[in-house]
Amino acid sequence: MTAYLPADDILQLRDTALETGLGDPALRPLLFDGIMTRYRGTLPVLPAPGHQLHSDLNQMNRVERLVDGSVPLEIWLRNAVAQTTEAAPLATFQRALDDVARQAGGEPDVLAGRAAPEIKEEIVHRDDTVPIGFLRGGDLAGAAVARLKVPPYQGGAPLQPNGFPHAGTGWLIAPELLITNHHVVNARTGTGGTRPLADPDDLRLQARHTHARFDYDTDDEATAEACVTELAAADQELDYAVLRLADSPARPALKLADRPLTLADGDFVAVNIIQHPGGLPKRVALRNNLVYEADEHDVRYFTDTRGGSSGSPVLTDDWRVVALHRGTRRVENVVFQGRTTAFVNVGTQMTSVLRHLEAHSPDVHAEIAAAQRS
Repeated sequence: MTAYLPADDILQLRDTALETGLGDPALRPLLFDGIMTRYRGTLPVLPAPGHQLHSDLNQMNRVERLVDGSVPLEIWLRNAVAQTTEAAPLATFQRALDDVARQAGGEPDVLAGRAAPEIKEEIVHRDDTVPIGFLRGGDLAGAAVARLKVPPYQGGAPLQPNGFPHAGTGWLIAPELLITNHHVVNARTGTGGTRPLADPDDLRLQARHTHARFDYDTDDEATAEACVTELAAADQELDYAVLRLADSPARPALKLADRPLTLADGDFVAVNIIQHPGGLPKRVALRNNLVYEADEHDVRYFTDTRGGSSGSPVLTDDWRVVALHRGTRRVENVVFQGRTTAFVNVGTQMTSVLRHLEAHSPDVHAEIAAAQRS
């Protein structure tokens, strides 16, 4: 890994931070809030605000991740976003944050193949209320979702010198089976739109050393971690990986939709995503969450995600999983709620995953099918 952002982007971030007053030395602790104190102490302290910002950003830009698995530049940018209210500087920080989070999480950025129509304003005039059971169902569904930490291996040994764990999200698809993305278990940082692939033996080692933390809803309370015994099935193209847990975590698996999600002209379908963005406590995205388009293999949606959300379940309002979230897709001329967006999020239809499992891992497919019938 050389750097998350090119030099010109670092200069733009420095200038934007100076213009918005974030170069004030009194604000530097706010920008570093959440970054390991031991690492912060290694950064040079300079008298000129511009030099200090440039030095801080350059140093963090060259650090893939720290020993606790965090990415310091990503945390700094999140803090900058939180401290910024003006639209143009906010967009600069947010764009950089999205780029860094995507590379740190290894999320694929798939180029769109065609232009897309606008979402029409008639959405304002439809009934968006849901039954009160929606909240109860969401709480139950959230119990099946876990934060994952995957340590990278190379040549059968922990990757050095930057062998810090990668964060992702996974969820129970059967009592002892957890599903996430292949690229989460691959545990490699992507640069320039590509990322190296772990050797198959290292991939299996990484899976076996993965830890799944259920009930990670807040930093105020410690929760146990579940261990993985094997990589039960995986496919790079569909971007899924099924992990076998050492013990059943004694909670219901998520139920799968029995057919692919489709979107006819004029339809408005919402999808909700329970996730661990940035490896942080569990969050749920259920606002501004309409599906943009769907086909046999993919579902594309406006529902918010961040790096670390890879592997999350994409759920309809009855809390059944229709897709496995995997990354973003670039789009052009797409307008949502009056604003242009350069990206929509994308997940793999679970029906495609199940077909692949049935053909290539029939025992795993049978175990999932039996769990879904119970």
